[in-house]
Amino acid sequence: MQRRDFLSATLAGAASASLPLTALGQENEPKVLVGSSLNEPARDIPVVDNYDVIVCGAGPAGVAAAIEAGRTGAKTLLLEVHGCLGGVWTSGCLTWIIDNKNKGGLVAEIKEKLRERKGNATIPTGNSFSFDAEQMKILLEELCIQAGVTIRLFTRLVSTAQTNGRLTHVITESKSGREAWAGKIFIDCTGDGDLAARSGCNFDYGDSAGQGQPMSMLCLVTGVHYAEIKEFIRDEEDSKIGSRSKKRLEEAIIKGGHKPSYTRPSLFPIYEDLHMLMANHEYGYLGTDARQVTEATLKGRAEVHKIIHSLQSLGGSWSNLKIVATGEQIGIRESRRIHGLYTVSRLDLMKGARFEDAVCRVTFGVDVHSVKKEDEVTTQYNRGTNSKPYDIPIRALIAKDVQGLMMAGRCISGDFVAHSSYRVTGNAAAMGQGAGRVAALAAQKNILPQDVKWSEVKWSVE
Repeated sequence: MQRRDFLSATLAGAASASLPLTALGQENEPKVLVGSSLNEPARDIPVVDNYDVIVCGAGPAGVAAAIEAGRTGAKTLLLEVHGCLGGVWTSGCLTWIIDNKNKGGLVAEIKEKLRERKGNATIPTGNSFSFDAEQMKILLEELCIQAGVTIRLFTRLVSTAQTNGRLTHVITESKSGREAWAGKIFIDCTGDGDLAARSGCNFDYGDSAGQGQPMSMLCLVTGVHYAEIKEFIRDEEDSKIGSRSKKRLEEAIIKGGHKPSYTRPSLFPIYEDLHMLMANHEYGYLGTDARQVTEATLKGRAEVHKIIHSLQSLGGSWSNLKIVATGEQIGIRESRRIHGLYTVSRLDLMKGARFEDAVCRVTFGVDVHSVKKEDEVTTQYNRGTNSKPYDIPIRALIAKDVQGLMMAGRCISGDFVAHSSYRVTGNAAAMGQGAGRVAALAAQKNILPQDVKWSEVKWSVE
């Protein structure tokens, strides 16, 4: 019996209740070296528990999906590789909810609860909602716990199991060893489409040449006061006059001795003395390759410190500038776009498409960060596409190649241009909430997500 067949058979026959953790003891079994590979003996993997809905990835899409599934009555598991919930909102230091103005539901609830605990920005920021990352962390934990969601941090998805083309288990690695989790419906909110890829789904990556947008290392800074550096801040007033602060900030960084990799750096306000800095671009790195993501992360963090040193050297208002934190994860704009039952296209954006099964209405325009450094100044962000507000149908969130699998966030089914518009966090959270509702209803009825009647979902994007 092949190892994959053995694994599937073992999982299919395992009880849903927690089994003894024998996998850890098997780690010391002899491995056979065959050429340049190790042949690992087959082993039993404990099935920890059985859930209605399993969400992989706890970024904006994942937490929204888990909270909604839990509130809808589904027994829900949320798996996350980092040590906090929120993904790019928290461990990535992206303290802005982009494309949030027209969003109700959980996005509106999160904004209101952040205001109540004074975790929102005290500086007007225009169309994007700015917040305190630490307040976001604890709020998301509270909302998940209140919804009855089981949270497992420090746990990485490594494999899956299927029966007759339907996903039945995810397999993870953590300090607890290798474990399996049984579920009825699964939602891939990993951003990179890891769950779908490991389940055998087809996907697209990048533009027609297979090139993706650059990554960015973000950071939070303090030691400077808003009123003293206002001309360099991308606040509401600045956004109304074409974000002139970006050019001023670039010139200041260059004056201090470093030319930033991104020609349009930005300081985003949170509090009077706390800001988010986005001034780094790492080009040509593949978001699905750990070696390349590591290299981009090391380069990005090193440059952020050079930028801070450059500004500090100017003295005056910049003298006490300090980094509070750099992102635990680098910001990845481009990764797998999983094939779904519908593919959101550039044409949908141009015509302002409407769908009966709309799960999210996107108002953010096309935002393609140039895939090559040399094109950064010459290539338009909108790639010549004048978009109108458009809908994303739930069908774009349902995997085409594997049954029982949904996606939410930037890994849904769409083309390169459309992806650059819907990938932002306000849309990710809205998609996650819709996916969570549909997944919970499907699990409760023992049907596939595509068989859930939209009238029963009772969803509105208006």
